[in-house]
Amino acid sequence: MTTLKAGDKAPNFSGVDQDGKTHKLADYAGKKLVVFFYPKASTPGCTAEACDLRDNFERFKANNYELLGVSADSQKAQLKFKDKYEFPFPLLADEDKAVINAFGVWGPKKFMGKEYDGIHRTTFVIDENGIIDEVIEKVKTKEHAAQILK
Repeated sequence: MTTLKAGDKAPNFSGVDQDGKTHKLADYAGKKLVVFFYPKASTPGCTAEACDLRDNFERFKANNYELLGVSADSQKAQLKFKDKYEFPFPLLADEDKAVINAFGVWGPKKFMGKEYDGIHRTTFVIDENGIIDEVIEKVKTKEHAAQILK
């Protein structure tokens, strides 16, 4: 699982969002970047997490943060999710899991006694120089903004 930790250089990722626009780590130089990985668009926990970030978006902007959501959903699913809840930040459709694997958040999970591989809900806070400030593995979906904006 996640081997990245605070102080590490963030992976030089490149991914496509819900509109087909490419996002790279270099695009966010000089800004703080929150990359939040979530298991599946439009599911209850993921919706609660993304809506909490949306509701606090102005606070993030005021503190020079950009936000980027990532899951293995299709562009169509991400677009539907973004439009339905009016998210002011892009959602990467990482179907080939290139970004997910670069950050090391894909791995075995357990749900209702069954084991399967999936995305571990994890958030990376990256500083203006591309260095990881914080890795949040115990995400509180309804209070996630508070975990980041301490």
